[in-house]
Amino acid sequence: MDAVRVALLREVLAGTEWLGATRQFAGALRSSAVTHGGGLLLVGTPEYEPWHLAAHLVDEAAWSGTPELAPTLVRHDARASDPAHLAVGLGRLAAARRGETLLVVSPAEPGAPLLERVHDVRRAGATVLALGAGEGELSAMAHETLAVPEGAELDLDTVQHLVSAAAGENAVPSPRGRRRLRDRLARLAESLTAPPPARW
Repeated sequence: MDAVRVALLREVLAGTEWLGATRQFAGALRSSAVTHGGGLLLVGTPEYEPWHLAAHLVDEAAWSGTPELAPTLVRHDARASDPAHLAVGLGRLAAARRGETLLVVSPAEPGAPLLERVHDVRRAGATVLALGAGEGELSAMAHETLAVPEGAELDLDTVQHLVSAAAGENAVPSPRGRRRLRDRLARLAESLTAPPPARW
C-alpha cells in the first residue's frame, strides 16, 4: 500500500478510533526503538510471518531518516542458506536485552513456545509490543498492545500499513535547511496533480 492509498484510507477512517489507536501504537514503537538506539525485533508465528510489515518499516526508516525503525525479522523456519535479512532465527530472541524492542504480530494468541520466548525477552529487560488478537497471555505480557480482533472493521494487514506509515511520519523532523526526500516527493506529487493555471 503506497502513501496515497494510506492517505485515502485515513480519510475513510476519519472519526473512528482506528486513526488514534494506530498512531498511539506507532508512537510507542517509534519511541521505544529510537530512544534506545534501535534493536527492533519483529516476530510472528509459524503460520504468520510479518515480512510485509518488516519491508514497510525498512522503507519508513529510510524515508523518515530514522534508521532505528528498520527491524530485524525473526523467523521460525530461518535457514543459514536464506538471504541475510531472512536468516535470523528464534535464537535471536534469547539474545535480546534491555534497550531492545520486540514487536510480536499475530492474528491469534501465539502458542506456548513463542509465549515462553516473549516472556524471557521481557524478563531480560526488552520492551514488548503486541499487534494482533489483543487478549490472552501475549497482551498481558506486552507493554503496549494494539488489538485487531477477528471480525473488526479492519484486518491485521491494513492495520500494519497504518502503523508503519504513522511510525515514519511521527519521526523527529530533520534539521532546517535539509528537506527530507518524502517532503520533496510530496511537493512534486502536489504540483503534478494540481489543476493547470487559469489562462485569461
